[in-house]
Amino acid sequence: MFVVIINFPPIKAGKDAEFKEWFAWSNKEFAKYKGFISRRLLKPLKEGNYAAIVEHDSRETFMVMHTSPIHDEAGKRVAPLFDGHPTPQFYEVIAG
Repeated sequence: MFVVIINFPPIKAGKDAEFKEWFAWSNKEFAKYKGFISRRLLKPLKEGNYAAIVEHDSRETFMVMHTSPIHDEAGKRVAPLFDGHPTPQFYEVIAG
C-alpha cells in the first residue's frame, strides 16, 4: 500500500467551509480512480492546520490519479483558499 500524508497550509479567513466542500468534491472525483482506497481529512485537536491521509494500492495507481487532469483542476480550485502550499510526504506501508 502507498500512503501520502498532506500537511495543508493555513486556510484563508472565511474560507474554511469552502475548503471542506472542496475536499468532499475532490474525494468523489479521486475515488473514481483504480487503486484508490481512501482519503481522509484530519483536524488538529488544538492549534494547527488540517492534514489529509491518502491511501492507494500502489505508488503507480497514485501517480495515475496525481498526474490526471482532474488533479490539476482540483489544485486550481483549492489554491485560492490557502495561505501557502500543501506539503506532501510519501510512504510505502511495510508492516501492519
